Amino acid sequence: MPDFLTGLRADMPFWVWNSGLAIAAAILGILAGLLAHRIFYGILLRFAKASDSHADNVVVRQLARPMRWALIALGLVLAGRVAPVLTSVWEQVAGFVLPALIGWIALAIMRAFVHAAELRNDITTADNLQARRRRTRLAIFSRIGTFIIIFVTVGMMLFSIPGVRNVGVTLMASAGLAGLAVGAAAQPALKSLIGGLQMALTEPIRIDDVVIVDGEWGRIEDIRTTYVVVKIWDERRLVVPMSKFIDETFQNWTRSESQLLGTVFLYLDPATEIAPIRAEYERLIHSADLWDGRAQGVQVTDTKADTMEVRLLMSARDAGQAFDLRCYVREQMMDWLRREMPEAIARRRIEPTGSLMIERSEKAVPLPKPDATSND
Repeated sequence: MPDFLTGLRADMPFWVWNSGLAIAAAILGILAGLLAHRIFYGILLRFAKASDSHADNVVVRQLARPMRWALIALGLVLAGRVAPVLTSVWEQVAGFVLPALIGWIALAIMRAFVHAAELRNDITTADNLQARRRRTRLAIFSRIGTFIIIFVTVGMMLFSIPGVRNVGVTLMASAGLAGLAVGAAAQPALKSLIGGLQMALTEPIRIDDVVIVDGEWGRIEDIRTTYVVVKIWDERRLVVPMSKFIDETFQNWTRSESQLLGTVFLYLDPATEIAPIRAEYERLIHSADLWDGRAQGVQVTDTKADTMEVRLLMSARDAGQAFDLRCYVREQMMDWLRREMPEAIARRRIEPTGSLMIERSEKAVPLPKPDATSND
């Protein structure tokens, strides 16, 4: 130690010297950690940008913040060799800080790899069944992994506190009571974890699936640990418990593929000629961009006393295009019928047969003949 520092130490009280040395060592340790992070992060970022894969950039960005604090902690540990006071302070908080840093780094690495895998599975394409399956499993397993990492991290942090550790040991001594308490407290969490694993393995739903739940039509937007978010067609969000998709019945329109069949029903006069309608529909559907070319047809599916039900069948690449195609065909066919075949539009008929008749609930009911002596 230089002579002027030795003299300065001799003139100062012992606690003042130690406090000042600890503060100076802590500042130097923090600065050294920040400098090391800047250099190390810059090298990693340069390698990531040089790579053709975008996943490397995602991993490096996710690790930036936890790596900075980990290097600061390392700088403080090294600074503690110079200042014993700093070492004693670090020993008091190390059991609480180190698990938090390790859990943060593990969580950042997991999220980085999940995000990178999501980028490789684009669900905006037309044939996206495999991508949706992978996205769903990634979402579920990332939720479960996040829960496990946080649970273990918090447990390690609490275990480093002597008071909490003693309470834990006391509870473990009474194994029966502890088992009942832990089992009752962990039942919702374990049920959610098991439900998430069952959802990932059996795949009753996937991300971007088209479903009908509680009479609402929508897409699966997000799958959480305990609930599923369904985006309704009018931008509302329906939050559904995960157990509903496991225990109850619902409609999944894209379970095996995204292609769908759509129908439009026309209610026409029973005397209408079908051939011109079939010819016009075939011309219309072949000129529609939304039609995928798989299926089309015109069939009379039902007849009643005053109406004939005609079904127009069509196919589309996905549910959204099927809905738009149905609306387009319905509008165009009704417009064509008004212009070219107005007589095909269904009308109610009232025909007298010997006595005055009226139509009521699709049945002809005879009215009594007017009385000539009546004042009315």
